[in-house]
Amino acid sequence: MFSDTVAGACLLRALGRLDSSTYLELRDSVIKAALDEPRAVMVDVGGLDVPAPSAWSVFASARWHVSTWPDIPILLICPRPEIADQISGTGVTRYVPVHADVESALVSLVAAKRPRRRVRIELPRRLSSLRGGRDFVAEWLTNWSQEQLIPTAKVIVDVLVENVLRHTESPPVILLENADSTVTIAVQDADGSPAMRREAGAGGAYRTSGLAVVGALCRAWGSSPTPGGKTVWAVVGPENRL
Repeated sequence: MFSDTVAGACLLRALGRLDSSTYLELRDSVIKAALDEPRAVMVDVGGLDVPAPSAWSVFASARWHVSTWPDIPILLICPRPEIADQISGTGVTRYVPVHADVESALVSLVAAKRPRRRVRIELPRRLSSLRGGRDFVAEWLTNWSQEQLIPTAKVIVDVLVENVLRHTESPPVILLENADSTVTIAVQDADGSPAMRREAGAGGAYRTSGLAVVGALCRAWGSSPTPGGKTVWAVVGPENRL
């Protein structure tokens, strides 16, 4: 797999055979490229040998994994019409469009462009970062005229930052994104262990996991691996106002 950057998009060139032995490796490569949040991930499949047409579903699977967050478009580049027809016949193009060349793929991105605003901050690894995270979220949601989501977003960022401070040795990195009426709150760390809900009773008392609270307050949440660790994210919309 070779990668390049074209007009802000990541261009991957997939080579070799796509079958059951390489399926997961290719899928994970596409997912990791999307988690870097380029403008889009374009995959040139002209050099792929695909004996079983069903294997093209690898790209639909990759798109499904990133469809909620970071919601980066995945596009296939295929200059051979007969292969493009084969891909279309599998139903993959309902989720991942196929283009004859990079230029037409880039044109489609312009036509489908949806305004997205993103900000990022790395906080020090200390308890004061809990307040810093809440202040950061409140400031930017005010700037984006999303004040109605500030109470919910503050609770979520508090949980995610606290989890980084409690369970990892890395400083928390907050990513905040606004698209239309939704807001995504994400926190990165350098620990590759996936985020998990932990609920346990102690002395007869039942303690609710912070991630259970996040799940109750948001539209969707998840934990996505990154090359340097993981990102835990939550998407909130108007229905999640407190």
